Amino acid sequence: MDHFEKTILITGGAGFIGSHLVRLFVNKYPGYKIINLDKLTYAGNLANLKDIEKAPNYTFVKADITDAVALNQLFAAHKIDGVIHLAAESHVDRSISNPMEFIMTNIVGTVNLLNAARNAWKDSFEGKRFYHISTDEVYGSLGEEGKFVETTAYDPRSPYSASKASSDHLVRAYFHTYGLPAVVSNCSNNYGGYQFPEKLIPLCINNIRHGKPLPVYGKGENIRDWLYVVDHARAIDLIFHKGVTGETYNIGGNNEWRNIDLIKKLCEIMDRKLNREPGTSAKLITYVKDRAGHDLRYAIDASKIKAELGWEPSIRFDEGFEKTIDWYLENQEWLDDVTSGSYQLYYEKQYVSR
Repeated sequence: MDHFEKTILITGGAGFIGSHLVRLFVNKYPGYKIINLDKLTYAGNLANLKDIEKAPNYTFVKADITDAVALNQLFAAHKIDGVIHLAAESHVDRSISNPMEFIMTNIVGTVNLLNAARNAWKDSFEGKRFYHISTDEVYGSLGEEGKFVETTAYDPRSPYSASKASSDHLVRAYFHTYGLPAVVSNCSNNYGGYQFPEKLIPLCINNIRHGKPLPVYGKGENIRDWLYVVDHARAIDLIFHKGVTGETYNIGGNNEWRNIDLIKKLCEIMDRKLNREPGTSAKLITYVKDRAGHDLRYAIDASKIKAELGWEPSIRFDEGFEKTIDWYLENQEWLDDVTSGSYQLYYEKQYVSR
């Protein structure tokens, strides 16, 4: 019989942000049982969690949140006290080419999870929490001025952001309609180790390594607010434990970059670290046709979480960016496994063939 003070279900825990969060919770809270539920799609990689996979308070469950029966069975088998829901399809380009996948995972999957939690906790919501992780993309696009606040009207522009906006509304609806003890956070772009190399920074690092073109949408003038992933995990930890039920918290890096400036900075650092002639990597920059419905600018006002919970980014961008580049250069085998697809064999080797 387990003697844990709490059992926390983290969905999408084999993904980029999820793996950082699972590691934080497993190491920081030995008295918590952490269940990592992940479908292990292309972006879920159990090799991200090699260092904690044998921890006594960690359990991995391979399941799909669109499978309501599997979720109900999981809640029946474990006395789950809290859910931190990160499982989502998250790549805008993929949502443009295949929107239905995003509707199923991000909307239907979230409702299945809400229903499973509500059903399991029907006798009492006391001590329970459903924490839904979302994105700043639900707010649409900003002009040159202003920042997104928690009360900014939703204006999603892609199938991805529309599916996340829908899931946010549903979580809040379950709070208002059923009293489900929910909290929501919306975060800006994350960067750091273990990110799947379809996303801008690891994609460019990998392409520079191999001398491949660095694709830049339009003129590269789109602006994003960047946050180091470890700081996001810290914020999630705080909101889960101390956030006010029914509230929304915006999490941001207060760190805006035009895409082209970010890539040029990355090129400079990569030339230095790879002992290449300055300017070598910048020659790989290739401008491509702009993405459909490409939002110009995102920026988060994170003053609420700072005022109420005392959180702010702990790592300056220059430091975090260098650490991130070093991580990918020091973990080239991980990068090669991910880009070749061989990482998907890890689950079979570690969990099925034993």
